[in-house]
Amino acid sequence: MARSGKAKKVATFDPTLLAVLSSRFESIIREMTNTVMKASRSSVIKNARDMSCGILTYDHRLISVEEALPIHVNALELTTKPITELFDDVKEGDAFLNNSPFYGVTHHADLTLCVPVFFDGTPLFWTLSRSHHADIGAPEPSTYLPFAATIYQEGVHFPCVRVQENFRDKDDLIRIGLQKIRVSNIWYGDYRAQVGACRTGERRLKELVAQYGIDTVRDFIEAWMEYGKRRAIASIQQLPAGTYVYEVRHDPVTGVANEGIPIKAKVTVDPEKGLITVDVRDNPDCVPGGLNLTEACAVASCRIGVYYNLDAGVPHNEGSSSRIVPLLRDGCVVGRPSHPTGTSCATSNVNERLANAVQCAFSHMGEPYGMAEGGGNFSAALGVVSGIDKRRKEHVEYITQLMLALSGGPANHGHDGWLTYECSVGNGIMVTDSVEVDEATYPILIEERRVSENSMGFGRWNGAPAVQGSYRSLTGDMMLYVCGDGGVFPAKGVLGGMAGAHCGTWRRDVDGQVERVADFYSGTFADGEAVHYRSCAGGGYGDPRLRDPERVVEDVNRKWLSVAVAADVFGVALTQCANGIDYEIDEAATAKLRGRDVAA
Repeated sequence: MARSGKAKKVATFDPTLLAVLSSRFESIIREMTNTVMKASRSSVIKNARDMSCGILTYDHRLISVEEALPIHVNALELTTKPITELFDDVKEGDAFLNNSPFYGVTHHADLTLCVPVFFDGTPLFWTLSRSHHADIGAPEPSTYLPFAATIYQEGVHFPCVRVQENFRDKDDLIRIGLQKIRVSNIWYGDYRAQVGACRTGERRLKELVAQYGIDTVRDFIEAWMEYGKRRAIASIQQLPAGTYVYEVRHDPVTGVANEGIPIKAKVTVDPEKGLITVDVRDNPDCVPGGLNLTEACAVASCRIGVYYNLDAGVPHNEGSSSRIVPLLRDGCVVGRPSHPTGTSCATSNVNERLANAVQCAFSHMGEPYGMAEGGGNFSAALGVVSGIDKRRKEHVEYITQLMLALSGGPANHGHDGWLTYECSVGNGIMVTDSVEVDEATYPILIEERRVSENSMGFGRWNGAPAVQGSYRSLTGDMMLYVCGDGGVFPAKGVLGGMAGAHCGTWRRDVDGQVERVADFYSGTFADGEAVHYRSCAGGGYGDPRLRDPERVVEDVNRKWLSVAVAADVFGVALTQCANGIDYEIDEAATAKLRGRDVAA
């Protein structure tokens, strides 16, 4: 402990200054995030917020994140480590571009920019910006390719390349993107937004070090990591010791996983050591398609599922993540794939199922622990659409991923699920598309978007309901790509809670006939045809008959629940109010309904 004097400095670091500097780092990341949001061009980034920023130490330890997608930022150290392994001449003014699943990135659509931050010639930090690009040059106009067995079918890969030197783009590398990627002006604009974010973070970090001094900032980092570690240990010590196993299953995908993909998580809680181990080695080998996880996604999802069950005030930094130990296996569908295994859907689908398995394992501790399963992605509500915009004199190509309806969140003890949850690895950070912005930007008419009645996972606390709606092209044929996990195996409830509604995608033809299409679908919707969708709902927590009747009547009055289901499932009888619109509880009939069940 006394070998360098560092432990003493950490123990005596001014707690007020610790709070100030941690907030300063968060504010820097917030400014980086706002830069990406304001400067990006594609709706999936600037409208739906499929992007994240972070700051790491130069030796690859996560310092801070701020309102970032959990799947993007919970294994960032894997993204920057390859840079110092591949380059021995990293210098000020450099920037590195990486979207390779074999060099620490989540999947190939998450183009990641990393900038080293120097102060007086000493490398101190990495600023990092990760954005999901609408296209990355795959043979088909989509970044989600469940049938792509190898990276050779995925489009452009930048395997940790130096894209800037002396603060300037390397034109030869940029030309690759401009030549290969569809709607390349949009791609380049989104890339430049990431450059702006990382350079903004670089400037702000230099100002911070200049203000407080390099020694103070270094001491803060060590104290901050130690604080994160202490908080995580204290939270883990509140959990029952034991090993808890939970299993989920991804939907069947013809030719890739005909029976679906079973996923098992074994979570071991050791309160004495303040340590949680997540063992996911006992799972199937990689499948011949794009559903395999990257190492970054597997590590992140193991951490995500645990963080959901710890104190929300635990800082997400290297200190706290060191108390969560993922155990992975090479060649496993939720482990470490070998080149050139396909991983284009690594951030969704199987990844969401893994995070669900981890978070739900805690429910085996009994109430009040754990949570239900959250709804998966994605129906056509999150479809990738492309075509030709003919609304103006000059016709232009378009491609984007819509975010019209985010899947329903899981219930946990004391709380209903979150309506705009999106999925287990997004957890409310993604933003539902603005109808007006989508319609102004793309030749699409959004006909409907509403909560789907009676779709939630019923429980003492309900999973969030599904959302349904429809949209169509205004200027001819439109290509649609969907990877709708949750159409066969919906999100399950726990501890007596019920499953949420499954997702689905339907085609309405020009005659108004509606027919369901495959959940994993790619095809053209012709002029005059419309896409109908329903997102996944979240699972419930606890026995529905124990739900507070006031919550039941609230759900009925906001049209989320029917009067009949209120009585049949929850044992709550309702009568119409004098206004002829709302409902109120029929106390006597409710007591009879619930009493009869108790007597039975």
